[in-house]
Amino acid sequence: MSVLAYGQWALPDTPYALWARGELAEYLHVPDDGTRVEVIGGEFVVSPAPVYPHAGILTDISDAFGFAKRIDPGFRWRSVQTVNLDLISIGDGYIPDMVVVDRETDLQSRADEVLHVYPEQLQLVVEVTSQSNARSDREPVLDRRPTKWSGYARCGVPFYLLVDRDPRRPGVTLFGAPDRAAGRYEVLESWKLGDPLTVPEPFGVEIDTGLWRPWSD
Repeated sequence: MSVLAYGQWALPDTPYALWARGELAEYLHVPDDGTRVEVIGGEFVVSPAPVYPHAGILTDISDAFGFAKRIDPGFRWRSVQTVNLDLISIGDGYIPDMVVVDRETDLQSRADEVLHVYPEQLQLVVEVTSQSNARSDREPVLDRRPTKWSGYARCGVPFYLLVDRDPRRPGVTLFGAPDRAAGRYEVLESWKLGDPLTVPEPFGVEIDTGLWRPWSD
């Protein structure tokens, strides 16, 4: 059974400080099995590794960016999965399902073997919801606990693509125009799962969503 855990235990430092130093997972004795440890709204969040269909969606998106690169040598965007994103300005640390950076950032980050990337380096973030932690990816409900949606907006990430596999609300939404002060995005476009999807400029990437399905209850 998938389990999501939030916490503010008696730690030797703040969750963010431990996360930024790469010590939080070890301190919590999190198994090295794909379990993710993030800091959202100042609290640590432990979530299980995603299931295969979740990973398949990310592969489809990655393939689309790779295809765009192959047909256009000047295509500037690179997609990278599960990197440490340091949101230092709000004291959070996320592990997005995928980030999209420009070619120069990708090359420099590889050469420097960086441990973290930062919001100002990103052009697009992608999250695919899971049964255990979907609320963390969406807009906060009734202004309750901050989510990654609001955190990305507060840090000025230009675009956020959310693939929601919840059978009660399945679909894909592209958010943009972040309001950093309010921690909010505007909805730019939305699609049904399975429908043709084109991420608009500056990307112009077509993604095949024919195999994307809601999760099974």
